[in-house]
Amino acid sequence: MKKTFLPLAFALVVGFSLSSCTVEINDGIEDSASVAPGTSESVLSGTGTLKGTISKDLLIKKGNYTLDGIVKVTNGATIKIEAGAVFNVVTTKTSALVILNDGLIDAQGTASEPIVFTTSTKTPGDWGGITIYGEAPIKALNGNATAVSEDGNALTYGGTNPNDYSGIMKFVRVEYAGKKIGDGTSETNTFTFYSVGAGTVLENLVAYKGTDDGFEWFGGTVSAKNLVSYGNFDDSFDWQDAWSGQNNSNWFAYQVGTGNFGMEIEASSNADNVAPKVNNITLIRAAGTNPEAANSPEITAIQFKKQGSGIFSNVYISGYKNIGAQKAYSVLIQDAATETGQVNTGKIAVSPMTYLDSDNAGLWGYAFTPNGGKNFTNASAVTKVSLPTGAWATVDGVNLLSAL
Repeated sequence: MKKTFLPLAFALVVGFSLSSCTVEINDGIEDSASVAPGTSESVLSGTGTLKGTISKDLLIKKGNYTLDGIVKVTNGATIKIEAGAVFNVVTTKTSALVILNDGLIDAQGTASEPIVFTTSTKTPGDWGGITIYGEAPIKALNGNATAVSEDGNALTYGGTNPNDYSGIMKFVRVEYAGKKIGDGTSETNTFTFYSVGAGTVLENLVAYKGTDDGFEWFGGTVSAKNLVSYGNFDDSFDWQDAWSGQNNSNWFAYQVGTGNFGMEIEASSNADNVAPKVNNITLIRAAGTNPEAANSPEITAIQFKKQGSGIFSNVYISGYKNIGAQKAYSVLIQDAATETGQVNTGKIAVSPMTYLDSDNAGLWGYAFTPNGGKNFTNASAVTKVSLPTGAWATVDGVNLLSAL
């Protein structure tokens, strides 16, 4: 079972089959439909279509593929994707790659040969992105140990294994995802992690121009290194359900055109949570970037609410300007309970920090009358995040890291 896997190199997969299935998803867009088989081979060797439910191991070699509809990996199967594989996603239906809590992903690209998921129409919100379900603990509303996903699949998530292993993703770029789902209450992000455990490896990932969050965690204990969230419409980084990753580093967000908070942080109102830790954060908001909704206050770099917590070091923030009557801050505390339960107990820290070319410098913002209030002085030693260059962070000839 997946609960006992460790991050080992996988042997060449054999005996694979893709079975046709009925995918039922309450997305309000299309009725449940019968999904035809993709291939009966154990290996996709350069071309082909990925679709349906994957219930046995599959190796996808370097090449060009189509991802058609909602692809689910389950039944202990591993989907192994080689460096240089490119997936063109079908956008005329709801499409996504979903790793269920009894499935695994082994997607290891390189800086020069990333694994890429994109669309021909190049429109933000074209598809549902990559979602991984694990079996690590969560704390949902009212301290519940389980919750129901908001990605349209309506799956229960939350487990008991903090070191759960869902696989490896390195040098993977996902473009034009973050689909808004037609029922009005569900949505997907570019990368979504439901109760994913600390045994999972997430490194060098790019979320490019999605219509929801670039990266969102729903509880769990997984950590992530070298993340790029570029041009996503909602928040660049977002978490809830008391996500508690402890070994995160080198996060870069570039907000351009449309964007809300750089980081939106909550713990589903659970004061008793373990603060996640991130070392090296760079948040840059390009001139002229506006929130999704006109006159919205969602223009701050880092927002904490509902007992959200975080210990952040070496934080570089630039370009967060007031828009009309709405004020932008380096850090915004939304409610008194979060100040009492997290700020005043040392579970929120953003230091050292530098805040440049931005309004309301030198002070944190509060959406209420604070009990004191935090001030800060820019730390000259803070530097921007350093990330490896290469094709992994280049889209249509544009270097996504040029602002660093």
